[in-house]
Amino acid sequence: MPRIQSILCPIDFSDFAVNAYQYAQSLACHYKAKLFLQHVLYPLHGYFAAFGSNTKDYEEVCQQLRTDAGRKLRQFAKDYARCDIRPECVVQDGFATDLILALAEAQAVGLIVMGTHGLRGVDRLMLGSVTEKVLRRARCPVLAVRKPAHGPISSTHDVGPIHLRKILLCMDFSDPAQRASDFALSMAKEYGAELTLAHVLEQFPSSTDLECAIAEVAPQLEQAVPAHERGNCIIKSVVRVGKPYQQIIQLALETLSDLVIMGVRGRGALDIAVFGSTTYRVLQLGPCPVLAVHI
Repeated sequence: MPRIQSILCPIDFSDFAVNAYQYAQSLACHYKAKLFLQHVLYPLHGYFAAFGSNTKDYEEVCQQLRTDAGRKLRQFAKDYARCDIRPECVVQDGFATDLILALAEAQAVGLIVMGTHGLRGVDRLMLGSVTEKVLRRARCPVLAVRKPAHGPISSTHDVGPIHLRKILLCMDFSDPAQRASDFALSMAKEYGAELTLAHVLEQFPSSTDLECAIAEVAPQLEQAVPAHERGNCIIKSVVRVGKPYQQIIQLALETLSDLVIMGVRGRGALDIAVFGSTTYRVLQLGPCPVLAVHI
């Protein structure tokens, strides 16, 4: 079962970053993990042309920008602190996606927690360019956080630390789903949360075959959790019929899930063609944060 020893939370000072920071703190507290807060300034070399050949003035301005950003990041960490975790604050300038992934690799973080604006535009095809790119390329699981439709957090200063009460695990019996199951069991145990295992049947030829399919899947869901782990939390199993992303979202709403956990088939698979029909759409349209786990 995975133990998360370090967590990276990129911060852009938006409300979405506040929500992500609350989750990152809670997870860091439960796992006693080191927490990194990272703020990335847009590449500062873009300011160089304004100073002509005066590189001294240019360097002074860049250093001042970094200093101001560091001060703002530390104040952010203090203002929204909800536990005794003292994060390490990192300020860099460059391209956000590359620097987030580089820091995650350098510190061997076990989890990246990022805010995302969710729905965007008429076609609803973008999560936010940085979050989307990190989801595609990260070697570790990524938790994408929007402000939930329900749940234990808001962006105000007077809320307490979050607590995961109900976790929804999407199971298709693949290797990524099994790895996602390991994280789901770990988190359910840490939080004392109720864990629901869900499998969605998308195609079936007749009502008789459907009944047989459900009867066949139900024991597989039961066997997905080792017997020795079942005493650590309340575990339920659900088989639904229909479009997977629609059924997952509906089930998350019905159960008031605080977190959806999904397996993804490999890094680089997070594109619309492969990923859009289920995981991508749950990330976009679902009512709560989504943890994407890939191998």
